[in-house]
Amino acid sequence: MSITSLAPSATPTKGQSHRWSSLPGVSAATALYEKVIEQNVFALVITHNAAESQEWLEALRFFSANNQQFCLFELPDREVLPYDYFSPHPDITSERLNTLYHLQSQSCGVCVVTLPTLMTRLCPRDYINRDSLILKVGQQLETSALKNQLDDAGYQHRDTVFEHGEYAVRGSLLDIYPMGSDTPYRIDLFDDEISSLRTFDPENQRSHEKIERIAILPAAEVCLDKQAINHFRDQWHIEFENNAAACPIYQDVVAGIPYAGIESYLPMFYSSTSTLLDFIPADSLIISLPGNHQQATNFIHNVNERFQQHSIDLTRPLLSPAKLYLDVDEFFASLSNFPRIAISSDNENVISKPNRGQYSCDAQTNPELLIEDHAGNALHRVESFLNSPQRSKNKAKHVLFCVESMGRREIFIEKLEAIGVNAVSCDSWQEFNQLISSNKSPQTAVAVSAFNKGATINTADVSIIAEPELFGVTIKPKTRCTKERNLLADQTIHNLIELQVGSPIVHLDHGVGRYLGLEHMPVDGGNGNIIDAEFLTLEYAGGDRLYVPVTSLHMIGRYMGGDETTAPLNKLGSENWGNAKQKAIANIHDVAAELLDIYARRKAMHGFSFNIDQESYQQFCDQFPFEETADQLTAISSVSNDMEKDTAMDRLVCGDVGFGKTEVAMRAAFIAACNSKQVMVLVPTTLLAQQHFQNFLDRFADWPIAIETLSRFKTSKEQATVMESFRNGKTDILIGTHKLIQKSIKPSDLGLVIVDEEHRFGVRQKEQLKSLCANVDLLTMTATPIPRTLNMAMAGLRDLSIIATPPAKRLSVKTFVHEKQTGLVKEALLRELLRGGQVFYLHNEVSSIERSANEIREILPDARVAVGHGQMPERELEQVMSDFYHRKFNVLVCSTIIETGIDIPNANTIIIERADKFGLAQLHQLRGRVGRSHHQAYAYLFVPNKKFLSKDAEKRLTAIEEAQDLGAGFMLATHDLEIRGAGQLLGDEQSGQMQSIGYSLYLDMLERAVTALKSGDEIDLSAPLDVLGEINLNLPALIPNDYLPDVHNRLMLYKRISSAANIEELRDLKVEMIDRFGLLGDEINNLFEIMRIKLDCIQYGIVKINAGEQGGYIEFGNDTKVNPMAIVKLVQEQYETYQLIGATRLTFSQYLPESEGRIHWVSELVKQLGQTE
Repeated sequence: MSITSLAPSATPTKGQSHRWSSLPGVSAATALYEKVIEQNVFALVITHNAAESQEWLEALRFFSANNQQFCLFELPDREVLPYDYFSPHPDITSERLNTLYHLQSQSCGVCVVTLPTLMTRLCPRDYINRDSLILKVGQQLETSALKNQLDDAGYQHRDTVFEHGEYAVRGSLLDIYPMGSDTPYRIDLFDDEISSLRTFDPENQRSHEKIERIAILPAAEVCLDKQAINHFRDQWHIEFENNAAACPIYQDVVAGIPYAGIESYLPMFYSSTSTLLDFIPADSLIISLPGNHQQATNFIHNVNERFQQHSIDLTRPLLSPAKLYLDVDEFFASLSNFPRIAISSDNENVISKPNRGQYSCDAQTNPELLIEDHAGNALHRVESFLNSPQRSKNKAKHVLFCVESMGRREIFIEKLEAIGVNAVSCDSWQEFNQLISSNKSPQTAVAVSAFNKGATINTADVSIIAEPELFGVTIKPKTRCTKERNLLADQTIHNLIELQVGSPIVHLDHGVGRYLGLEHMPVDGGNGNIIDAEFLTLEYAGGDRLYVPVTSLHMIGRYMGGDETTAPLNKLGSENWGNAKQKAIANIHDVAAELLDIYARRKAMHGFSFNIDQESYQQFCDQFPFEETADQLTAISSVSNDMEKDTAMDRLVCGDVGFGKTEVAMRAAFIAACNSKQVMVLVPTTLLAQQHFQNFLDRFADWPIAIETLSRFKTSKEQATVMESFRNGKTDILIGTHKLIQKSIKPSDLGLVIVDEEHRFGVRQKEQLKSLCANVDLLTMTATPIPRTLNMAMAGLRDLSIIATPPAKRLSVKTFVHEKQTGLVKEALLRELLRGGQVFYLHNEVSSIERSANEIREILPDARVAVGHGQMPERELEQVMSDFYHRKFNVLVCSTIIETGIDIPNANTIIIERADKFGLAQLHQLRGRVGRSHHQAYAYLFVPNKKFLSKDAEKRLTAIEEAQDLGAGFMLATHDLEIRGAGQLLGDEQSGQMQSIGYSLYLDMLERAVTALKSGDEIDLSAPLDVLGEINLNLPALIPNDYLPDVHNRLMLYKRISSAANIEELRDLKVEMIDRFGLLGDEINNLFEIMRIKLDCIQYGIVKINAGEQGGYIEFGNDTKVNPMAIVKLVQEQYETYQLIGATRLTFSQYLPESEGRIHWVSELVKQLGQTE
């Protein structure tokens, strides 16, 4: 039983309504949880919006932790408008279907739903049950029958499974990502029996734990099986008089094609519909909040308005609102059948009247407890509250503080100890109950939970205090990252991830050709044997074709150097390619020498070796209120390792906006400040400086580290005071714009410089920065590095960390390029504003920005529109941005002043006028202003008539529209290389000179040159790309079509296998392929064995091996590491088998008829030649 006794003992029966008042903050959830547990009932909480739902969910999670009998659900909003042209994101649909499926079997728990979602008609209850499938280990299962079931249930057949609602079949393996599941599953069949079920990671496709059963729910709320399509066809002709042939949605649905926005036609697929009320137990308690009737009225009004606006499109006829939503009267009538409780926080003059079902619960709001950091005793309000008379021995008063994370809990306990309060750490509400029950004295505890408003529960003499009541800000809930991506820097440049048929590609020996695909061909395997082989087909100038064996894919790479359609194709057999390589090599020699000079001078200047106090550093890390992603932790570790060295750090951290680069910088700044070294944080704009300043103040609030900012928001006198404080060492961290690199700024003892968004600084400013950072650590952060910076990092002359893992529940930004239309503007604004969000509207002409704002006011009179641009007075601009942040406005018409640093998670739509005028990095940066929460975000890029766009503008817009994946900034940087050219690594220009051979190959050659010069070797200009390890054993060595039908996936695996750097990588690839696609056949095993021999050949300097049934030969390189005496010994002792032809070729005569024996014999010979003795 709960300790609070807060909920009234009486429970309404069916049709009855009770009112519970005096339940402010978290006390409402406390009372409901108590009632549900005591009565063993189910309850439905109706909220006004998604934010209110999250508050209830967070509180109920805390109270119900460790209670296995209590179940908590949410039916999330679809996050699309009524009659929208979009369907919900698959992850949202997955969560909705999961809730509907599990609600039917619950008897004790709570479901939270917003009122508009509850008024929406849903698929019938029997549809969820009918189209769901349970699979168990040992169950008989026919693959073709399962495929048909999945197709009927709306699952999409894919070559590789990444998202909810997808499945893939490869031989005896079937991968599926069921709706409602946190992870995809791999089904392994033996004949027609399920031999194993395993989870797997959708990013690397590797299997994890084994499980015994899985549930496969329908893939959508509308599935296009034959029965549904027939019903739709019949209903269409009943509902609409339009010519069906002229309606795209009719044509698509009848053809079985899912139509975006199909949910607006949901009732036409079923004989009846349901609402959420049909899925919950009949005796469920309905919990409502004040204002429901008005909200329901407003919602239906908006629906009717949308219906009128969109009914004019005759090719898209619409169902009436009554078919899709309950009207107000129907809605409240449907609730009347259930027992109902209306909960409010009102406590003025409310008297309990049990005979009328009115109960005043004994809870109240907490007093003012805000912590004042700048006061003498920051916790004086908390101290007064804890020492109040109510906590005397006569009447115990228990206090539970709830903070956001475990680290913050430890910090707050220390704060309480500093004012003489002995607080204990508490892990759950149940533990707090036990603490009170076992102690008669007043108890003070600190737990972890992220709700925003506490309450005092007088019936139990308990005060629950939320962190925002102490610190005055709402802290975002801590969520775990569920999807991780590991992106290696060189994969983007060197691999064939983006290769398509028709793309230019570089062959080391033959130059630039065009990729035409993979091709199977029979080839002579010797002695009349014909074997099957697979080749990469390249087309060169004049239509000549080159067939590259898949075992030689290490010889090819992506061409990056300009427009793919005009790539300079070479002619097979001509000298042009050789000449181009020689010219590049001559240039590379000079570039490498100059780069190494910079590198050597920087390494020779001994920097400061920072000492990391692990105890305080760990304490600082624990205060971070979010879960670090894997990439973020890797970057943090790399930075701290760099700082511990006695050479100056020069690291580039590349990560999308909102992926956690700032925390990397903060931890580096903490290390520096704890070593009594000063830190400068350089940012491109005043607004970003101000936001960083506030964030640093909040993050370092518990540490004696002085932080200041220098920007135009400060008066001249204030700026002078800041500079003096930095000069005499009183300021530890100084944040500012380019003012920081002026000669007037003289630090006392600078140890670290952090540069945010380095692509926004000019060449001259970067040169000033170089001199400033000659012997101090430099940490550079960016979302899209400029080509020159990327060159330096990729060449190994700057250390590079990539953060490509999105935060938990982050969805990619849907991006659209359109010609501007008033209707589309209104649609975009409404979609965001009706879900309570905010919009950035970017109009980059200050002279007409007010006119643009007035146009929006005319389109949407209810929108709260503000204007912000860089020519406004500083204080006025600061006030506008502050008001927008605090949601006083919901549309900000602005210039590019928002490009960096504005962190407003509630803004999830951005509209950009004349997007064709912006660079790729700018567009990516601007798009990064939205999509910083778990909501689906949208970016609309408006352009004039597309026919008149320049080619470069068209490429930029295509690149930004296609690169919608989270973490796409680094990939966009490589597109920037293609569009603008790679640039001179050491010059000011960013127009490249690498067109003739491509950036990827240029970079390979530069890395070789740098390595050679570092080791003191000369670059061999005559054989700059001496390729080793070409192996031909005249055996079938390929990935068969029936093993992996997808050509692109096959190509990627060929490239990875042929490029493996060591035996461990090969072994991991082998395990991965077995895991993903099933057991390997002989052809694939041959491929791996040949690659293993190739690795030995590279190690020993063997250029080529050719072996067949009767023998073959080995070709040695000029710098072979094979001991010449080993060759001589073989020839002398086994002259019948071996013969030396010239200085570099060893022939052998040996009968090798079997594949396994031939591989083994050649492998042993190579190892024998490699022996040093």
